[in-house]
Amino acid sequence: MEHYKSKSEYQHRINKVQDYIEAHPFESFTLAELAHVAGFSKYHFHRIFKAVTHESLSQYVHRFKLEKATHLLGQRDDMSITDIAYHLGFTDSAVFSRSFKQMYKISPNDYRKNYRKNCKDQYNISRYNQSVSDMGKSVSKEKVRGQVEIVKVEKMRVAYVRFTGNYGELAEQFSALLNRLFKIAQEQHLLDEKTKVLSVYHDHPEFTEPDYFKTSIAVTIAEDVKVDENCGLGVMELPAGQYLVGHFYIEQDHYSAAWDYIYEEWLTTSGYVPCDSCPFEMYMNDHSVDPNNMHLVDIYLPVEPIVLS
Repeated sequence: MEHYKSKSEYQHRINKVQDYIEAHPFESFTLAELAHVAGFSKYHFHRIFKAVTHESLSQYVHRFKLEKATHLLGQRDDMSITDIAYHLGFTDSAVFSRSFKQMYKISPNDYRKNYRKNCKDQYNISRYNQSVSDMGKSVSKEKVRGQVEIVKVEKMRVAYVRFTGNYGELAEQFSALLNRLFKIAQEQHLLDEKTKVLSVYHDHPEFTEPDYFKTSIAVTIAEDVKVDENCGLGVMELPAGQYLVGHFYIEQDHYSAAWDYIYEEWLTTSGYVPCDSCPFEMYMNDHSVDPNNMHLVDIYLPVEPIVLS
């Protein structure tokens, strides 16, 4: 039991660092700063980070920034490649271009050209919530339709447990993660009649290796409620803003198809593009008591008006 608590505490502290980096995507970080966030000595922090995440701190930050670069190259026509390089903390555009090409096997300039040329194809490979076993299957688009709207959403404070790994592994462990989340949340009296359950996707499957996908299984909590983070829960805020919200009533195996409906059928003609924030699913029913064993789910995708070139 003590071994489990110790391991859980280490994971919790690393999650806080990842949340901090995610909340400040365009800042440069020092080892001392991130070690302070984690509550570890700076002399040991980089080794602890690698032991928990299986990549070094510098590799993680570097990969995170280059993933952000793909978004800026695809969506921000008002920013030059040099602007993006400096925005992400690279010393110059040449260093940025070399790093980008080393990771993605294509130059930033060619990536931007290809994105513009194949914009619809880029949307179509969303692959959110797609298990490994589902990747070879296709679901008839006639089976998955949803009502979609653009709404202004207030910020949400959530308590979460986090999983790192591909969506197939997530599907296998989802029930256990949810049970753990509810057990701790109930012990801390965090739940009430307004509580919603969410899955927050921190990485875009198009740009991140599946083994590094981070997903937070979360419950909404009141702004003023106190959470004991020493018991295995993390706390974060989902930002306010404009969201595309898709309302779906679907079977268990159709989640990925619902995401594809949003990206392929709706988003490309909406006048909006995804913005740089985490999308999430909000579960609106208990499918086990639904007469059709169906899932009522709202998919939230943060968006902003498209910038026409």
